[in-house]
Amino acid sequence: MTLQDISARLSAAERAANRAPGSVDLIAVSKVQPDSRVRDVLVEGHRSFGENRVQEAMGKWPGFRDEFAGVTLHLIGPLQTNKARQAVELFDVIHTLDRPKLAQTLARLAQERGQSPDVFIQINTGAEPQKAGILPESADSFIAEVRALNLPLLGLMCIPPVEEDAAQHFEMLAKIAARNDLSGLSMGMSDDFETAVAHGATHIRVGSAIFGARISPH
Repeated sequence: MTLQDISARLSAAERAANRAPGSVDLIAVSKVQPDSRVRDVLVEGHRSFGENRVQEAMGKWPGFRDEFAGVTLHLIGPLQTNKARQAVELFDVIHTLDRPKLAQTLARLAQERGQSPDVFIQINTGAEPQKAGILPESADSFIAEVRALNLPLLGLMCIPPVEEDAAQHFEMLAKIAARNDLSGLSMGMSDDFETAVAHGATHIRVGSAIFGARISPH
């Protein structure tokens, strides 16, 4: 599969859901991909990319950004508080705000810098103990807390449990967002992004379907 294939599927999903063309941001997940593959996608004109680790992104993206204008970089992996300063200097959007301490750190850095990446709050829709994210029953109060810190909150993000129907988790996330007047929904990956688009996704995260199987450095 290629970027063109995924873009065509996304366009079809937008039409099927009566969504405006181009209303869903396709984030090409470039984590653990060799520079040559990332460069190929950049050359094709794509400009929205996702990375899991701050350190890996720091080694990859400053150079690409010097070469290719208009890149938007999304952090889609967990963010350690001690990496927050590096993250806010590199990323345009952080999708994994998942705890009060991190929110407070991001707010402090935003005050220092006079600007902040946009943020999504990660909701653990499946209440999985091994997975990061705010539990659904705590979502409303945490959203209010983040807003009180004046962080630029775009919306909510989730990663459904792999063994469950993703649709019910996308529906849950959309309901939480709607009752809190949030329009951004970061949900849907290679196997389920059409379903996510049908449930209102504004950002989908697709990796190996665009780049091919990951090549781990370890």
